[in-house]
Amino acid sequence: MIFRAVEDGDLIRQAARGNVEAFNLLVSRWEKRVYNYLLRLTANREDALDLTQDVFLKAYQNLRKLDDAARFAPWLYRIAHNEAYSMFRKRRPESDVADLPPVATETGIAVGGNPVFPIELSLAVASALERLTPEQREAVTLKIYQGFKFEEMAEILSCPVSTIKSRLYTALELLKIELAPIEARGVS
Repeated sequence: MIFRAVEDGDLIRQAARGNVEAFNLLVSRWEKRVYNYLLRLTANREDALDLTQDVFLKAYQNLRKLDDAARFAPWLYRIAHNEAYSMFRKRRPESDVADLPPVATETGIAVGGNPVFPIELSLAVASALERLTPEQREAVTLKIYQGFKFEEMAEILSCPVSTIKSRLYTALELLKIELAPIEARGVS
């Protein structure tokens, strides 16, 4: 993992100096993660694909502005966040943020250490995530699905770490309450 981070840092520095091949390698390493993040935000494959392309185009155009190669991931996800919310504003200029689409779901998860039928769990998780605010959903996505640290999440979302923690812990409590009946029903 550390070796890969060093490799990414080298690729970022090379790409910032105009090495297109280095940037293409960065894209191949990061595009799936960025796409999955955007898919969770938009719940639409075509939108997520379009936004992913826009994110990497903006990243390429602005890579020289990145001061610290170690901050590449939060910087890239901040671009993705901005692009997604820009799309939401363009499409729904008069709608409330609470009207944003639900997130996509994962399959093949275990509840209480026991495997659950993927389709039933997917539906339950999707339903539970839908009930969260967009801010809470994004906090869950960044922390649980993308593995960011709180400081990185604060950078991506441009808010204090305490706000991120509050959103995440509130969301996790709500999800726990919402998903508890699955385990109680004996599905697992």
